[in-house]
Amino acid sequence: MVLQRIFRAVVMGPPGSGKGTVSSRITKTFGLKHLSSGDLLRANIESKTELGLLMKSCIDHGQLVPDDVISRLILSDLRKMGNSSWLLDGFPRTVSQAEALDGVYSVDTVINLDVPFQTIKERLTSRWTHLPSGRVYNTDFNPPKVAGVDDVTGEPLVQRDDDTPETVTRRLKAYQTQTEPVLEYFRSKGILEVFSGTETDKIWPHVQTFLTRKLS
Repeated sequence: MVLQRIFRAVVMGPPGSGKGTVSSRITKTFGLKHLSSGDLLRANIESKTELGLLMKSCIDHGQLVPDDVISRLILSDLRKMGNSSWLLDGFPRTVSQAEALDGVYSVDTVINLDVPFQTIKERLTSRWTHLPSGRVYNTDFNPPKVAGVDDVTGEPLVQRDDDTPETVTRRLKAYQTQTEPVLEYFRSKGILEVFSGTETDKIWPHVQTFLTRKLS
């Protein structure tokens, strides 16, 4: 689809809600540029940029990266995109970040993926990874041919610390506490659209219909 005007959107949802899949489908279908805050943070830390070193120091000391640092990083990258349509994924995560974004850009819509926490827990705790290659298996819908080992190398699979039941529960609670006020902020501006469900493939058609209507 060729956009007739500049369109800017944000996709939100807890870890494991399918944000990555939905984002890639939106960018492919509607031609928006995709900016993932997680990818950007990792790239800056790996490249040892000034902000990257600052963020690494916070993370190493178990501290949250300050809102103004994250906002500076994201807004700087958005400026490089110039006058284009984009989709932001993973930012803003706090009201302060939302206000920083609002101060520079007019966001057309915020898509919130509302997936039950129980579904996410089952989804994430079923994930097993072959660390050397990054291949990910899911014991529910994409299991390895032989339980516990990689299809290609036969090496053992591991469950990442992020995917253990205790960590998943902690991450979901943190997300809820931090992000509920952000959803309220966007709801009060009249730009929040909520898409509920348990399967990304069933949520996606509704997102696609909504955006097609919004952009036509």
